[in-house]
Amino acid sequence: MKTTRELPDVQSTAPDVRINLTRVGVRNVKKLVEVSRMDRRPVIFISNFDVYVDLPGDLKGANLSRNFEVIDEVLQQAIDGEVKEIESLCSLVARKLLDRHEYADRTEVHMKSDFMVKRETPVSHTSCHEVVKVFASAIAKRTFREPIVRKSIGVEVTGMTACPCAQNIMKERAVYVLQNLGIEDSKIDMFLDEVPLATHNQRGKGFLSIETDDDEHINLEDLIKIAKESMSAPIFELLKRGDESFVVLHAHKNPRFVEDCVRMMAKKVLNEFNHLPGDALVTIQQTNEESIHQHDAYAERQATIAELIVELNGDAS
Repeated sequence: MKTTRELPDVQSTAPDVRINLTRVGVRNVKKLVEVSRMDRRPVIFISNFDVYVDLPGDLKGANLSRNFEVIDEVLQQAIDGEVKEIESLCSLVARKLLDRHEYADRTEVHMKSDFMVKRETPVSHTSCHEVVKVFASAIAKRTFREPIVRKSIGVEVTGMTACPCAQNIMKERAVYVLQNLGIEDSKIDMFLDEVPLATHNQRGKGFLSIETDDDEHINLEDLIKIAKESMSAPIFELLKRGDESFVVLHAHKNPRFVEDCVRMMAKKVLNEFNHLPGDALVTIQQTNEESIHQHDAYAERQATIAELIVELNGDAS
């Protein structure tokens, strides 16, 4: 009688070169992620996952099929309503990977998603949609007790910025011309308050993420709102004439440098998330695609909530 021969587990054999590896895993695992919401339609994310574990020097390879199994298990839990946030989805994957890879001390999960947001234009109230890039991740580290897990959620949005410097140059020119036409200074001031001068514009890309302990909650829509409102004006896929006038006027009444956008995001983060612990890590990036230059303007800040509180509000002690 023939017996089935057990296939060799090559991954468990010793490698020729015995050194530890920081990351072993799979990249660009494409999945459709559905997260349930109470009394609302589920949120759908078109996502790519990167999943890693560390590998000790005495093992030739990691069992990568376990990574796919864990991802599918957690995605089903999200569909069933057991997981309410995508960053919590990542942290659950990271925890389960520690259980499946008993040789690993550290697991890491990164998720990049396209998230479709429904918008309404400011004047005509026309409905349109916008794609927001969403980033979530989690890192789990094995301890003698429960694993230590840190998770993060972030967004990248687009908007419009108007340059303050060029606008000030145009304002000086306008004042000079109006004064030569005999217009009173008080009327010139009244006019410029109502009709801001021309300047060059940029399409801005704002990135905002917050890293916290696993038990903290960050609202995704709040991050999107903060990043958008920190630029000169929002942009929309579809604009009627009245909407276009509103957006352009709003942007030119609210000129901002790339540095202003980053600082405004930091201020709004403290206003919205002052309940977070001091070690919550905030990463802010702004890239402005220049219209009269060939380069892009860029600014960045990374700091804990505690550090931002000291800088913006002064040391409470």
